[in-house]
Amino acid sequence: MNALQTKYGNDSFVVLGFPCTQFHYQEPGTEVEILNGVKYVRPGGGFVPNFQMFAKIDVNGPVEAPLYKYLKSYCPATTETFNDAYLMYTPIKASDISWNWETFLVGVDGRVVSRAPPPLDPMAWTTEIEAELQYANNQPVVGK
Repeated sequence: MNALQTKYGNDSFVVLGFPCTQFHYQEPGTEVEILNGVKYVRPGGGFVPNFQMFAKIDVNGPVEAPLYKYLKSYCPATTETFNDAYLMYTPIKASDISWNWETFLVGVDGRVVSRAPPPLDPMAWTTEIEAELQYANNQPVVGK
């Protein structure tokens, strides 16, 4: 995701990260601990996200964040099966996020464009991102 933010960050493209611990407790710590884990453990080597990381949220279940309810309502699920032994919430719905790093592409107008299962090679979305940036650049500015 750092590569995408670097490549398109000057073109109204923004990567947003939302840690979640609903997948076998993969993000059990505080926000500071999560960032230290990324920096020193996985992937490690001093890695620092160059995109906005938000506070930890629930992406599924009875208290899922409204953002994820919205995102999931516009794209089909990325899998038909779940390993519920590793999911830390109930009930499980067919539209649920299947695992950490499930990714959404959203247009500048808020349209949900695409949804991809993990693992996603971020650079695989360059065609879609460039099409969305072109679309955004051809739209009239509201209120002018």
